[in-house]
Amino acid sequence: MAQRTYDERIDELRKKQDQLKAQERDLKKRQTAEERKKRTRRLIELGGIVESVLGRPTVDEDKVRFMNFLKRQETNGNFFTKAMNGKEPKSENNAEG
Repeated sequence: MAQRTYDERIDELRKKQDQLKAQERDLKKRQTAEERKKRTRRLIELGGIVESVLGRPTVDEDKVRFMNFLKRQETNGNFFTKAMNGKEPKSENNAEG
């Protein structure tokens, strides 16, 4: 069995590198696709919750109204963020002092 030259060994390593890079690209594509599917599912579920609370299907105008409502909640005291993070605003009955 003849010993391989340095150039042959280097070429073999480069081929393996290329294969590993291709595998890495494929894994990243799969990861991105999976994350996109999860995000899409979350958004669909949130839309379903909004329609459930409204008791009717949403229309295009609802998007702007909803966004403005949430922005006002944030401007008035970050109420939406606090509620979503589990920090309910204190009522006057529960306020200490």
